[in-house]
Amino acid sequence: MITAPPPASESASRATSSEGHAEVLLTDDLVKIYSGRAVVNGIKLSVRQGEIVGLLGKNGAGKTTTFYMIVGLVRPNSGRVVFSGTDVTDYPMYKRARLGMGYLPQEESIFRKMTVEQNIMAILETMSLSKQERRHRCDELLHQFGIDRIAKNTALTLSGGEKRRLTIARSLVTRPKLLMLDEPFSGVDPIAVYDVQQLVVNLRKSGLAILITDHNVRETLSIVDHAYLIDEGRVVSEGTKDFLINDPISRQLYLGERFQM
Repeated sequence: MITAPPPASESASRATSSEGHAEVLLTDDLVKIYSGRAVVNGIKLSVRQGEIVGLLGKNGAGKTTTFYMIVGLVRPNSGRVVFSGTDVTDYPMYKRARLGMGYLPQEESIFRKMTVEQNIMAILETMSLSKQERRHRCDELLHQFGIDRIAKNTALTLSGGEKRRLTIARSLVTRPKLLMLDEPFSGVDPIAVYDVQQLVVNLRKSGLAILITDHNVRETLSIVDHAYLIDEGRVVSEGTKDFLINDPISRQLYLGERFQM
């Protein structure tokens, strides 16, 4: 197994850039075993407030299983998931959500026959808010994500980019501390990818912690502050975009020698 812990200068750079930002998510030696094989074997990672972190790796590397253990879809055999200082390893998804862990699944998660506005209100109506507060929050999200002009349109008529805007808006209804994005660029037209990227970057500016896993490596690397490369269930390299692009191990195991941004 090739292992490549980041050089001290890379770790120091991250610590300096995130100084004063609280650590929102921490995983400690996560392990998941299927049929006697450790598909995840000792994963450690962290995400800080106001930081976009990427999980990279080829198919079967263990990144999706790691992602699902963090969000609560898969239970680890050992290790811990710590969210906002609380060990949530044994918490079901709804308890993690109550603490402020937001999750945007890869699969379409909107009500296709409802309008854009109704899609947002459907979640707001599950919260202990007055009618006026729900209306204000809905209008706020519609404006923030540039979907106020299509508020009365049914979701099934939306483009891929508009659907992604709506799903992200829905995931922010509860004002999470961490937003986990599973393949956010999947199913989005190339022309709309930049818009989705800018939405994510703006969320970071608001102080939200963001964890992304996506097979579209260029789109992901271009917006992350830090990324972890997973291979055979282990973190084999981590660092900034520029570090990973120039890292021999990242190129050998994942990016390829001819990779360019």
